[in-house]
Amino acid sequence: MDLTYQSLAMVSSLLSTGDVTSVELTEACLNRIDSSESRVNAFITISSDLAMQQATNADIAWQKWINGKSNQKPSPLNGVPLAIKDVICVSDVVTSAGSSMLKEFVSPYDSTASERLRDAGAIFLGKTNTDEFAMGSSTENSAFGPTHNPWNLERVPGGSSGGSAAAVSAGMTYGALGTDTGGSVRQPAAMCGVVGLKPTYGRVSRSGLIAFGSSLDQIGTLTRTVEDAALLLQTISGPDPKDSTTIQGQPPDYLEMLSSSDNLEEIRIGVESEHLMDSLQPEVQSSVKDAIKMLNHLGAEIVPVQLPHTKHALEAYYLIANAEASANLARYDGIRFGQRCSGRNLWETYINTRSKGFGKEVKRRIMLGTYALTAGYYEDYYLNAQKVRTLVQKDFAKAFSEVDIIVGPVTPTTAFKLGEKMEDPLQMYLSDVFTLSGNLAGIPGISLPCGFDQSGLPIGVQLLGPACGEQQLLTVAHIYQQATDWHKHTPGLEH
Repeated sequence: MDLTYQSLAMVSSLLSTGDVTSVELTEACLNRIDSSESRVNAFITISSDLAMQQATNADIAWQKWINGKSNQKPSPLNGVPLAIKDVICVSDVVTSAGSSMLKEFVSPYDSTASERLRDAGAIFLGKTNTDEFAMGSSTENSAFGPTHNPWNLERVPGGSSGGSAAAVSAGMTYGALGTDTGGSVRQPAAMCGVVGLKPTYGRVSRSGLIAFGSSLDQIGTLTRTVEDAALLLQTISGPDPKDSTTIQGQPPDYLEMLSSSDNLEEIRIGVESEHLMDSLQPEVQSSVKDAIKMLNHLGAEIVPVQLPHTKHALEAYYLIANAEASANLARYDGIRFGQRCSGRNLWETYINTRSKGFGKEVKRRIMLGTYALTAGYYEDYYLNAQKVRTLVQKDFAKAFSEVDIIVGPVTPTTAFKLGEKMEDPLQMYLSDVFTLSGNLAGIPGISLPCGFDQSGLPIGVQLLGPACGEQQLLTVAHIYQQATDWHKHTPGLEH
């Protein structure tokens, strides 16, 4: 049995029975990384020593329970190798955010999400590649080189969590954390043929997450199956006193609900107007339509819904996100934070640090965000963008008063060629056109594999749910996945 392409839930079960050890799983993942990483570039940092030490400790915990020497069963994640996007802090490991500015920053603490995984006994394989400060849609804007899509090494994996998506797709890890500010978990998941879950804003603590757009950022998961996504979310979600925006009260048991039904009867699924489909690559269009037909076949009622203001979401998102990025990245001045590039005086040091430390895309977004916040343009740009955001939120609230779930495409196309859109920022930004409205509204969304194009590149379908509606969202996604086999395909990178 090839251990590396098993689901997280499967290897967790094998660990609990003693049929496999964490050391064996970790070695299998590290061997896969060793054989494929030079072609994929999914990782910025590989923490082999840490992973093996954690695996040894996890095996001790499992053996104590299996042999009856402990009454407390270890967590389902105990001994399971995972990867973490390199904008999420892990104690004593470099957290670079894909940037030269932070290339030597060793985090002195864990993010809350990392801490909860560590407490659950998860194994940290390393930090995955990302667009610099998570600003990008292709994982080409990294100071450590682009990540390649395991399905076609000449294609992008999507972004900005492209390293995490590629690592899961290539069998390097059983799951990974990513971040989703405008689609950065769901879009790479679709392009790499894996499951990408973006929770409700505030469901997962942002403490220890290097900020891009603070009102939009949310830590999410990339996994092989919906069940795996539920397991990871169960572990990392919940209130956190270190993040005042987290949702209070304990989240529901996501795993328990997955087995509650095998059909979608009494579920109403909304589909936005047909015009959206006209802009899609033909194979994406047909695969998404087939997914909708399957949901209907499984018992769901398909209902048309109207989201009239989402057509303005792209413009509003990039104004708000860039404005917040401008404010958040102001701290990296080489004096307080960031890699210093010294000059003849304080001003020159400041200029050198920011001009040399930031990449082209980050500087573009800082300038756009600063412009939108200036006194003369604040009302015309930033304030109007916030008004559009409110209208988008109201559109979704009205739609979810009529339906349980909304279904649609994740991306207009399958994975595009490396370098294809680097000189055309607008075309790059348009690759997130179907995902970013979910971030403006703060609602949960999930990307599921639903087909392939004629070149063998994966296609994803997106399900969106109401705020705090992860339980039903995961249940619907799981039922769909149990009735299909798209998620079982692998890229065959080892050949």
